[in-house]
Amino acid sequence: MACNLVSVFLQQAMQSNYPAPSGPTITPFPNFDASADATALNNALQAKDVDEETIINILTTRTNWQRQQIAADYQQSVGKQLKDVMKSKLSGKLETVVLDLLQTPAQFDAHQLYYAMKGLGTDEDCLIEILVSRSNKEIKEIIKAYKEEFKSDLEDKIKSDTSKDFQKALITLLKASRDESCEVDHDLADDDARALYEAGEKRKGTDVDTFINILSSRNAAHMRTVFERYTKYSKHEVDKALDLELSGDIENVLISLVKCIGNKPAYFAEKLYNSMKGRGTQDKILIRIMISRSEVDLKDIKVAYKAKYGTTLYKAIKDETKGDYETILLALCGRDE
Repeated sequence: MACNLVSVFLQQAMQSNYPAPSGPTITPFPNFDASADATALNNALQAKDVDEETIINILTTRTNWQRQQIAADYQQSVGKQLKDVMKSKLSGKLETVVLDLLQTPAQFDAHQLYYAMKGLGTDEDCLIEILVSRSNKEIKEIIKAYKEEFKSDLEDKIKSDTSKDFQKALITLLKASRDESCEVDHDLADDDARALYEAGEKRKGTDVDTFINILSSRNAAHMRTVFERYTKYSKHEVDKALDLELSGDIENVLISLVKCIGNKPAYFAEKLYNSMKGRGTQDKILIRIMISRSEVDLKDIKVAYKAKYGTTLYKAIKDETKGDYETILLALCGRDE
């Protein structure tokens, strides 16, 4: 099943089924006035009945940078941290989303990673999602934010919470050394395709290091060419090889890499769909993706979602959530299109 899903991702990427990137759902608010917004938020928070509508409207129509300016102005004028007042006045999932929106992107990811490894058990899917999808610059900022927020080293924590090939893959991604150009070296692509074949299907056992090194270091355009060339050496596509050769967390991280390389919006669309399918909603995943992609590529994810599932992301969220939680997620989502 996994290999069939990846085949779809690769096919979508190579056939360019989706329109050119259209980007974020949240863009800079025109005529921005941090002081006026801070005053409006304070009035909303001090009202007899907290004015959630104003809070949601301001926080979901300002970029993260603008929110940081509002928070700074609020502290200067009120003498309290905006996040602390929000925490004392709000509750439930609305409180969660609001507090997340007040963190910088790096702080947000650092907190997600921290809680994925806190206590008994590890949320491997969270570790995978963040580390396979962030840019070199973003990963370096996450490492710095993690150190500042938790006074500990992210790499050390990952090493203590994971093991074997899965640990090796995550630590390699944490090095943030991927080529981020758009250049394709066709000779190298052929060499990489052959190397992947010889590391997997052609031998007994799997040379996981080769898969990790190639999938984590080459740029996306180059890797799409590698995926095409792979079928020159094998009757299978590379995703099928991964499915046949590996299992568990290492399979998940490598297949997630292939999906992100092939079509990142489709990767996140699938994760959003899975977070809402069946009984109950995986709110942590839903919130994490809606916030982390709202200023990056959430419009593209919406296009991918509709193409893949035949309904809009907006409608899916509306069907699965309610109250102020629904309102704030739909505001992040943008128009039903």
